[in-house]
Amino acid sequence: MLAAVDLGSNSFRLHIGRQDGDAIRIVKSERDPIRLGAGLDKNMFLTDAAIQAALDSLARFRTVLNAYPLDGVRVVATNTLRIAKNAAAFLPAAEQAIGHPIEIISGEEEGRLIYMGVASVLGSPEERRLVIDIGGGSTELIVGQGFGIDLVESFSIGTVSHSHAFFPDGFITEEAFDKAILSARSHFEDGVPAFLERQWGSVYGSSGTIRAIADAIVRNSLGDGKLSYKSMEALKARLIEFGHVGRIDLLGMKPDRAAIIMGGLAVLMGVLRELRVKNLQPLEAGLRMGVLRDLQLRATRRDRRELSVQGFLERFALDATRADRVAQIASGLYAQLKPSSNAYERQLYWSGLLHEVGMVVSHSGYHKHGAYMIENADLPGFTTGEQRLLSKLVLGHKGNLRKLNGMLADADFAKAVLALRLAVMAMHSRIDVLADELRVKMKSRIELEIRRDWSRQHATLAYWIEKEQEWWAEAGIEFVVRN
Repeated sequence: MLAAVDLGSNSFRLHIGRQDGDAIRIVKSERDPIRLGAGLDKNMFLTDAAIQAALDSLARFRTVLNAYPLDGVRVVATNTLRIAKNAAAFLPAAEQAIGHPIEIISGEEEGRLIYMGVASVLGSPEERRLVIDIGGGSTELIVGQGFGIDLVESFSIGTVSHSHAFFPDGFITEEAFDKAILSARSHFEDGVPAFLERQWGSVYGSSGTIRAIADAIVRNSLGDGKLSYKSMEALKARLIEFGHVGRIDLLGMKPDRAAIIMGGLAVLMGVLRELRVKNLQPLEAGLRMGVLRDLQLRATRRDRRELSVQGFLERFALDATRADRVAQIASGLYAQLKPSSNAYERQLYWSGLLHEVGMVVSHSGYHKHGAYMIENADLPGFTTGEQRLLSKLVLGHKGNLRKLNGMLADADFAKAVLALRLAVMAMHSRIDVLADELRVKMKSRIELEIRRDWSRQHATLAYWIEKEQEWWAEAGIEFVVRN
């Protein structure tokens, strides 16, 4: 069984699914409408009240998760924790509350996971489709066919922020609605042309907000009874008649949805106008289903991160032979160093493959350029934290170790850095060596054993070893070499 937890700007939500062949059947769902996005103050800090509400929800979710025999759990956070200035301070307490690591994903990765969730429910490998997802703090547009994604983009506009900006006191007027729609259109107008260049057969709305709008239209017999622009105009008119959020009385609309429905409707109408779309289909699928699908793929060794790394290698025409050589040697040395867990094993291999990517910018300081590129690139499947870790390994593969800012205190990370540096040293010295031809240990000090004849056969090896001894000494770690 697998579990996905989505820490959204509107709600915290949880899905637990059971694998049924290639499909996933949902056996448990939970939702807490805590409005985390509304808990940001004017300086973009989460308030104490918002933090406490989030921690209470996460603790409750932990109880639910503990009741199931789970094979995998992923907790992902979206826009509010992407932009909150105190997110880093909040995360340790949040992770303790739910009992699992929390991954803050980029808007583009959020879009890809949303599409994966939609595709896993729809199937239809030949269908080309546009997916629209309006969250509390961001909106994602994705075009793809089957499970393949052609284009994804995240826009920093959502239901919570838009409702507060244009309906701050709960009053609903035609003027406010028109301004909200116009503002929404301005957010999308520059990005939409790239989508219009692509053809799609169907349009789907995957978010809870879109489903709530569709439900209100159907259950209250508004417009043509479908999720069309005409029906949205009718819903807009009805909301204006109510005049205030406190007076909204629509069949099927929960009170917690009513508070932000105006912002969500304005965003949806704005993006549909820009996309020239008149109708779409609401769908009970999205981010959480995508996370479950991604967990399933990782369990079956179809990890999207592998494809991302290979794509990066190809995009920048890196020497695949050198890259694979370093990655293989580094992995072998890391195994010799006997880390306490395999937490860095795959990241070390990927950083070995990508260690020279910065050379497309400049040979001088290429490790710094590579680190920046990896941390800031759009790498499908990777979380922000995972990219930062890859970046630090690439940054630390040569030169002084001070730039790692104390990360060597993590013994397993220090071993990964050492393995990568030794692999690069062997490659630069042109030593045709397998990892098991080197002997290395790292406890209170580093002990490296090399063949006696290597120093004679490889002129620069002594230089590189001497520099390594100096750099590790600066980090407070003795480096001993034996022949």
